[in-house]
Amino acid sequence: MIENTYKAQPAATTTPRVKHTITAIPGDGIGPEITSATQKIIQAAGLEIEWETVEAGKKVFEAGLASGVSKECLQSIRKNKVALKGPLETPIGYGGKSANVTLRKMFETFGNIRPVREIPGIHTPFSGRGIDLVVVRENVEDLYAGIEHMQTPDVAQCLKLISTKGCYKISELAFEIASAEKRSSVHVATKANIMKKTEGMMKQTFETVSKSYPKIQAKHLLIDNCAHQLVINPEQFEVIMTTNMNGDIISDLTSGLVGGLGIAPSANIGHEYAIFEAVHGSAPDIAGKDIANPTAMIQSAVMMLRHLGEFQVATQIEQALFVTLQSGQGYPVDIAAGRPVVGTRQFTDMVVANLGTQSALSKPRTYDKVKVPQRESVTVINKPKTRKVVGTDIFIEFDGTPEVLGDLIEDAAEGTDFKLKMISNRGTMVYPANGVDTDCVDHWRCRMTLNPELTGKDIDDNSLWQLLNRISQNGLCWMHIEKLNQFDGENAYTKAQGEA
Repeated sequence: MIENTYKAQPAATTTPRVKHTITAIPGDGIGPEITSATQKIIQAAGLEIEWETVEAGKKVFEAGLASGVSKECLQSIRKNKVALKGPLETPIGYGGKSANVTLRKMFETFGNIRPVREIPGIHTPFSGRGIDLVVVRENVEDLYAGIEHMQTPDVAQCLKLISTKGCYKISELAFEIASAEKRSSVHVATKANIMKKTEGMMKQTFETVSKSYPKIQAKHLLIDNCAHQLVINPEQFEVIMTTNMNGDIISDLTSGLVGGLGIAPSANIGHEYAIFEAVHGSAPDIAGKDIANPTAMIQSAVMMLRHLGEFQVATQIEQALFVTLQSGQGYPVDIAAGRPVVGTRQFTDMVVANLGTQSALSKPRTYDKVKVPQRESVTVINKPKTRKVVGTDIFIEFDGTPEVLGDLIEDAAEGTDFKLKMISNRGTMVYPANGVDTDCVDHWRCRMTLNPELTGKDIDDNSLWQLLNRISQNGLCWMHIEKLNQFDGENAYTKAQGEA
């Protein structure tokens, strides 16, 4: 049955006539189709924009540039500060890192913003629940810093880097978004019960920042519970802030609640630059067939217009899109669900024809311009009054038993400033023997602390080098070390499972 339950209403009034210059990155696959559709709608809404079209993605990779981002693209974004980007393909088997990630990092777009709102005319198991939330994801740190090493031929490591500065910025941005959209609560979702130093830093910083926003309720929940609650009771959330990888997963989950990635917009926000993009893929299998759904790109452009202060035009386009989707007259194939199907161009023309109408089912939200946190002029945020090295973790590649390795390390430590405290394997203490049944791999953490006979002596780099030389002389291969610091008398490291 075709749904036709909307009532068109006159929209408010005159369109601003400020001219903007914006970088356009059409992208790969269906990117050029959905980008041109969006540009057509903006033009029809009466907003004067000069588009600078540049390349990134597949063609740039194929031209031999490992970043996937052309020089002209970088120059244009630096000049214009704002970009609208189609999906980019990262070819498999050649090229370097994702061009999407490159752009986010090069312009320090530290906040990824994913609004999730029930849209009239798009049916899901959650329709009618009134879902209306925003996921605010830290965008440049965490495991996605992409710092990986093969520690041994069998064990890979990815560094999870979380900084106080990064946590402050994303926390402030989350509260500023809540304030700008007149929302009453912000949740921070972490795994601070397990990763107490990294995810714990996010939780603690969020709680500190929340004190500057007393009118907004600040809440914490664990990220796994957050996923659970999003399925059980998504209506409770207004803003969810989280770390990079958690945010990547949760934002896709939330998009699924309201219709999927084909309608999901996003913004990458930095101190000076902002990049707006549809989050779905390039879908090369349907490129050029006039069947791509431009909804996600249109909604991303609406976010861009609000960033530019063009609130009236943004609302006008958003409402025209909603009216089109609830009209029952035609849908892109991926959301048609048995209803009439229209192509990309026809759907775009329908949205244009509905400019000036308002949805009776989805009223416009009130938006203010978001205040983006300012860039700190210093690299160090927390300066401890005291700091002390109380030991070291030495990571060893070794094919054998913990007992044999323990004997070799204790022999190497003889005559040095250090004593072996314990050995762990994948985070569980295996030496001294404590009855655990660990299936060990060839990657061992040997925790060395100051020999009790030398109480009061400071551990310095010379003593560390002496220990490492003795370990090497015993035929052991070490791959890296971590100093065990105390800042202001508190341990700046965690214990292994089973360690006293």
